[in-house]
Amino acid sequence: MSRIPSFRGLVLAAGAGTRFGGPKALARAADGTPWVVLAVRALTDAGCRDVVVALGASATEARALVPAAAAALVVDGWEDGLSATLRAALPVAAEGADAVVVVPVDTPELSPEAVGRVVAAAGAAPRAALVQAVYRGAPGHPVLIGADHVPHLVAGLAGDRGARPYLVAHGAIEVECADVWSGADHDER
Repeated sequence: MSRIPSFRGLVLAAGAGTRFGGPKALARAADGTPWVVLAVRALTDAGCRDVVVALGASATEARALVPAAAAALVVDGWEDGLSATLRAALPVAAEGADAVVVVPVDTPELSPEAVGRVVAAAGAAPRAALVQAVYRGAPGHPVLIGADHVPHLVAGLAGDRGARPYLVAHGAIEVECADVWSGADHDER
């Protein structure tokens, strides 16, 4: 009997949100729902069995917003940029999973259908997969990183850059998702 692949979600919510005017981990939708709750819900609704939320700025206040369905991880050195958050959080999220589905917290309109498409594109070998959602050809989120890639990706991270250079260099599958949501993140209030 074949084993069912295991997908874990990772919500990146550690930054100070300087352009936004404060930590995005504390942001809420118009109806008052915390963005972190919306991100966790999109990931779990699409089949991620667990979700890790990476926190940094205002971690104490943000931890209170993380739903019980997710685990909060406070990232030391988050001030050093996105690469520091990914270096700390990706290995934790990948532990015991075949692949990690990564989303930033500032995508509150994220569609579970987009997450599902990215997961489905990993196919029968998710541990070796790299998949990125695109919106009219422009790269966006979610991004799926197979567990086999995590050590190599983490080793090459530096500064305030994410996984995109690694994804390009290793031929990530691109999945068009513009028909299910805009792919827009929120950098300003």
